[in-house]
Amino acid sequence: MDSGLTSKGKTSLPECALCGRVIPPDVAQSRHHLIPKLKGGKGGETVLLHQICHNQIHLELSEAELAHSYHTPESLRSHPGLVKFIHWVAKRPPDFYAVTKGARRRKGRT
Repeated sequence: MDSGLTSKGKTSLPECALCGRVIPPDVAQSRHHLIPKLKGGKGGETVLLHQICHNQIHLELSEAELAHSYHTPESLRSHPGLVKFIHWVAKRPPDFYAVTKGARRRKGRT
């Protein structure tokens, strides 16, 4: 069982499944259902993300797109809009947060 300790005895921090940056305990974070709950993913696999990364996923992709084509961390990281976002956010510190710009996608919009 993983104790969460590194070889130097310090607690390791979780990494964001989208951007790969560490997630400090005092930073806004959330769990993303890889298959949206409304599309059959209730109780399914989730991944830990920075809140800003989670917001960006739902800005870029509809629930249907998430369920059908972007239901793994690898596929999310390959989406052109998210590639651009990941490149941008990688230059920010792990505790960076900004309000996500743009209108949230509507349900059913593909």
